[in-house]
Amino acid sequence: MSCKRGLIIAIDGPAGAGKSTTARRVAERLGYLYIDTGAMYRAVTLAVLRAGIPIEEEHVARVLPHLRIELVPSLQGQRTLLSGEDVTEALRLPEVTRWVSLVSSFPAVRRFLVEEQRRLGRHGGVVMDGRDIGTVVFPEAEVKVFLTASLPVRARRRLQELRAYGIAITEQEVAAELQRRDELDSHRADSPLQCAPDAVVIDTTELTIEEQTERVLELVRQRLCNTRPESASSCAEPE
Repeated sequence: MSCKRGLIIAIDGPAGAGKSTTARRVAERLGYLYIDTGAMYRAVTLAVLRAGIPIEEEHVARVLPHLRIELVPSLQGQRTLLSGEDVTEALRLPEVTRWVSLVSSFPAVRRFLVEEQRRLGRHGGVVMDGRDIGTVVFPEAEVKVFLTASLPVRARRRLQELRAYGIAITEQEVAAELQRRDELDSHRADSPLQCAPDAVVIDTTELTIEEQTERVLELVRQRLCNTRPESASSCAEPE
């Protein structure tokens, strides 16, 4: 499927809800740019950990002007470069996961990355996933989706992902970490994780990735056809 119009598609939700895989597949089907904003926050966190500085906003803010984060499209969806080094796998290290919610809560970090995210997506033709895309980064996005799923399912999904990276961890540890991150992300003062009032909520607990992808693509078809949901089935796919 390809599109002549460049929409901004925002996909938000907690960790393990299927955001990244769904967003990547939607982007592939539409011929759009895919941007995993979570990788950007992880890259900042990794840089802070490598610098060995206190994880406090005033110290982290001093590092930001010296960071060069690049998102490079690949067959796997996206590679993340930090000052020219491919750190895609390193971003999933337990230490990064442990600290990313705290680093992401710093207003200086959010301002720094939100500005870059807006620059990357301002021309449309982009599928961006994260936790505040539809509420803060692009509140004007034409398509907004909020993915959710039960904690046990999210934990199993994340466990499979981590094991694919060779990280040894138990499902119980993953579930505990997800709960901790949910709490931090939902209650931070700056850009908390929340569903935009005009977002469509999709519970992915019982859905396959292909079903999730199709649900989002149907919303895109509705937007392009400018139809109500009940008549969307009569619309042709965008060309």
